[in-house]
Parts: sequence; C-alpha cells; structure tokens
Amino acid sequence: MRFARTSLGLALVAALAALAGCGGSSDESTPAACFEGAGAYEKALAAAPDKVEVGGGTLISECLTRNQEGGELAQVGEALVEAATRLDAEARQDPGGQANLELGYLLGAVQRGSEETEGIHTDLMRRLEVAAQFAPGKQPLPPEFQAAYKRGFDAGSETG
Repeated sequence: MRFARTSLGLALVAALAALAGCGGSSDESTPAACFEGAGAYEKALAAAPDKVEVGGGTLISECLTRNQEGGELAQVGEALVEAATRLDAEARQDPGGQANLELGYLLGAVQRGSEETEGIHTDLMRRLEVAAQFAPGKQPLPPEFQAAYKRGFDAGSETG
C-alpha cells in the first residue's frame, strides 16, 4: 500500500513538472485567434496603420511564440503567407493604397514577433518577404508601393 501511494505521488509530481517545465507555459502558447485563418488577419489589418488586433484582442506579433510547436507554426504561417499574397495582389492593382500599408504592417508585426524567438520564425519571415515583394515579370515595384509599404512596416514594427 505504501509503495502504491509513493508511486502515485511520484507520478503526480512528474506530471506537474512536465506541465510546468521545459520552457512551456501558458504565456508561450499560441493564442486561439491566430488560428482563424488568412481572412481574420486581412480583416484585422483594415485598422492599419493603427494598432491591429486579430480576433479583437491579439496582436499579430503575439501569434509568433517562443518554442512554438511545428504544427502551430505551420498553421499560423500558412495563414500569414496567404494574407500577404492576397494583399500583394491588391497592392499591385493600386500602388500606394491601403493594401500596401496593410502588407507592410503585416510584415512589420511578424518581424516584431519573431525577434525574441531564437530564429524559429526566420523561414516564415523569408516566405512573407517573397510574397510581399512579388511582381510579375520581375518588374520593379513603383515608388508609391514602396512608400506605403514602409509606412505600414514601421507601424507594424512599433505596435503590431
């Protein structure tokens, strides 16, 4: 009987240690709003250059967490790349417009969020940069595109 209680106690301590340890904590988990898909990011970005919140309360930068699990990173990354690709297409139709600003904000916010994550979001940032700078026929992007993008990027880096 004594052995059973000791074993149960050790198992409980091990389970609690696993929940509390290894770098994982509730503030390191990816917020649920980050999994709502590209449309949620695009909808939230309409507020740019003001503070953008996905799901009504989550900054885009908060969607990139330290020690983010591969599946979560893939799901968030897919939505971000899809949003960036759509915004780039819109921005090329109206250089210097709101879509350029939103695109820049998105990338600025992602860069802000990835700064403290020990490089696990580097590939995602590269993919977003490619999506954001795509131009058919490798035509240079017009100055209006670049200026609005930079304004958005700076705002996203600061408040995103």
